[in-house]
Amino acid sequence: MTKSVQELASLVSGGQVVVLSGAGLSTESGIPDYRGPSGVARRHTPMTFQAFTRDAVARRRYWARSHLGWRLIARATPNDGHRAVARLQDAGLVEAVITQNVDGLHGAAGSDRVVELHGRLDEVICLDCGNLTSREEVDRRLREANPDFVARVAAVNPDGDVDLPDEQAAGFRPVDCGICGTGMLKPDVVFFGETVPRQRVARCFALVEQARAVVVLGSSLTVMSGRRFVIRAAKQGIPVAIVNQGPTRGDGYATVRVDAPLGQVLPALVERVTGASAVPV
Repeated sequence: MTKSVQELASLVSGGQVVVLSGAGLSTESGIPDYRGPSGVARRHTPMTFQAFTRDAVARRRYWARSHLGWRLIARATPNDGHRAVARLQDAGLVEAVITQNVDGLHGAAGSDRVVELHGRLDEVICLDCGNLTSREEVDRRLREANPDFVARVAAVNPDGDVDLPDEQAAGFRPVDCGICGTGMLKPDVVFFGETVPRQRVARCFALVEQARAVVVLGSSLTVMSGRRFVIRAAKQGIPVAIVNQGPTRGDGYATVRVDAPLGQVLPALVERVTGASAVPV
């Protein structure tokens, strides 16, 4: 791993780096990946935007699962990998972070200039009036509406959804918008079948095209949502480094490839390029 970290350090030490992070960066915070070594296989079909908006039963089932999953996500704290990215940003080496994660842990670790590609789980949007509400406030209202709701969580997914038998979700009561009174509430994240806002995608492309290097952290790059930025970098002749446990669909574009735990690689990288610990004392 030492040689790989040296190669990664050589790339990062020049600065103007854009980080693209995925679910693998948050596994050491207790949030499982889908496909990595700590991944969990879904037992149910992921919620689509179409089903959520058109099917009241599916929407109730989703909110029951997400209500439980949010409690687990909300307790998660940044790990050494998140802190390492923040230290690299503080050192002026990382220009921006594009994250596919919805857990908010980059910001909690101290990073700024973070583009949350798929939104934030800690915010809820009204699909009718567009009002944004904190997840804490919606969680409080859901608890009041479902005082007797008790269920056992089998597994939580990176998007805050959990595996829950349908019969346990049958009596759950979702709530409507607290501002307009009747609007449909949805976590402010991009569902399957929903597109990332065009302005957000354009901003990410602009960041990549201005970068001296792109470093992928903890993403298998299975879906085009993140892989397109790696492809764009490669087409522009911008070096790409990938740090991920297991193969990725972007490996053919990588000039540096590190297959090792992020919690080991990133603190070592920070010490090598800055001479300081990744964790402030």
